[in-house]
Amino acid sequence: MTVIRRNLNSPFLPDWLEDFFSGEVNPLAKSRVSTVPMVNVFENDTSYRIELAAPGLTKEEIKISLEQDVLTISADKEIKTGEENEKCTKKEYGFFQFSRSFTLPESADVEKIEAKSENGILKIVIAKREERIVKPLREIEIK
Repeated sequence: MTVIRRNLNSPFLPDWLEDFFSGEVNPLAKSRVSTVPMVNVFENDTSYRIELAAPGLTKEEIKISLEQDVLTISADKEIKTGEENEKCTKKEYGFFQFSRSFTLPESADVEKIEAKSENGILKIVIAKREERIVKPLREIEIK
C-alpha cells in the first residue's frame, strides 16, 4: 500500500471517500500499519553515516541488506495487545513494517559497513574507499 497525501482542494477524491478508506469505518485500515521512519544522512572526509529513527524496535527486528550498490533497511514486527492471563473479550493485533533503500555512491566501501542501534536510533557507518578520500593539500619539500 502506498501512502498518498490528500490534496484538500482536489475535486477528484471527496473527503468522505478518503475518510472511509483510512478511518475507523474500515476495519482493515488498522490491520497493517505501513510507515517510513525519518532518516538523517551525514558525510565527512572518511565516511557516510545514516541515522534512522527506529523507536520500539530491537536490533533483532531490523534487517539490513546490501545488493549491488543498494543498501536496504527494513523491519517487520507484529504488535500484540492484551493480557494473556485474563479472559479477553477483545484482542487486537497489528503489524508494523517499513523498508528504506539507499543507492550508495561509488566512493562507498561496501566491505566496510558497520551498524549499531542505541536509544531508538539505528546508526550505519559506511567507510569511503581510500582512493576516493580527498587528501588535504600538502607541499613537497625540494631537497
